[in-house]
Amino acid sequence: MASMSLHPDSIAVHAGRDDLAALGVHALPLDLSSTNPLPDIELGGLSYEVLATGGHPFEGGSNVYARLWNPTVARFEGALARLEHAEEAVAFSSGMAAITAVVLGLAHESGRRHVVAVRPLYGGTDHLLASGLLGVETTYCTVDPSDEAGADAVTAAIRDDTALVVLESPANPTLELVDIRAVVAAAGDVPVLVDNTFATPVLQRPLDLGAALSLHSATKYLGGHGDVVGGVVACDARLAAVLRRTRAITGGIMHPLAAYLLHRGLATLPVRMRAQQETARVVAAWLAERPEVERVHFPGLPHSDPRGLVGTQQSGPGAMIAIELTGGFDAARALTTSVQLFTHAVSLGSVDSLIQHPAALTHRPVESDAKPSDALVRLSIGLEDPADLVADLDRALSAIAEVREGVTRAPA
Repeated sequence: MASMSLHPDSIAVHAGRDDLAALGVHALPLDLSSTNPLPDIELGGLSYEVLATGGHPFEGGSNVYARLWNPTVARFEGALARLEHAEEAVAFSSGMAAITAVVLGLAHESGRRHVVAVRPLYGGTDHLLASGLLGVETTYCTVDPSDEAGADAVTAAIRDDTALVVLESPANPTLELVDIRAVVAAAGDVPVLVDNTFATPVLQRPLDLGAALSLHSATKYLGGHGDVVGGVVACDARLAAVLRRTRAITGGIMHPLAAYLLHRGLATLPVRMRAQQETARVVAAWLAERPEVERVHFPGLPHSDPRGLVGTQQSGPGAMIAIELTGGFDAARALTTSVQLFTHAVSLGSVDSLIQHPAALTHRPVESDAKPSDALVRLSIGLEDPADLVADLDRALSAIAEVREGVTRAPA
């Protein structure tokens, strides 16, 4: 199957399963071994050295220990790599473990201690880079999506000691699309990491656009059911070896059960992503007509994609929506607590719809001048019927409007 030219939908179903027939099984196997038998002292020691320094298992050797290698994790990595058009992928215990390994690994390999980060970013990534905890200095910049020369800000931020450029597109939480090709060109020889969590490989493949690494919080769309935590990075074989070495030393490997669930989730990723995206189009268009909503952030709406990146860089707008409410923070608080079908919770990409207030939660640790508006609420659209989601939002927004009207008319 690996040699066949397949549609991405078929790859999502079959990738990472090439060895199952030889094993005599149809469903994905789950290997929970924490330790593995050693053939002898010499081969055991060589296996340990190869795996601990970022290599692959070899014939006659051993997987040694689950912190170094696990076949269930490796199958998921192979499947994700095929979807991302990457040579390899490396899976971690969480998305934050993944970005940590990238920064630590590339800084150590290059001997450079500077990172350029394009805002807005996921709050956890932004906070990690700002904290100094990883021993790197970060320069933040913004790329104006409406400006042909917007990526010049990246060029201006790069220094001789820059090890990495980090960006997210669509950006969290404002859904701005960043021109990946333009940033890659501006970065020159500096590797570019794209957080591809919102788009997934179904809608966008950053490596095809020149990026060196594509990162996912696999917890979100890849798993798709809100029951697993993980992170994964797709890249070339050289960088994958750097990441595996970092993972082996720091102990951030993905648990086999998480890899099993994520690999299973990949099979339905394309159909889930397209269905959720179509519902998001309906909900976003409806929200754009509501007087309680000052602005809707959704790349599928007119004038929301000034560079025309939907259809060229990203095949569709995705299933995330952000709205800014005319009533500010009070309206945002009321909306998140008034909905009934939406779950008020962090995270995204699940089969059920979620709603949250980024400034108070996921972006709480971000520096004040880079925080999203207090009036902004983020919606992750699930697989419910769009009419039901609209009805839920209609009830909640109407209740907010009635309360505000009552306050306005109340006697002094």
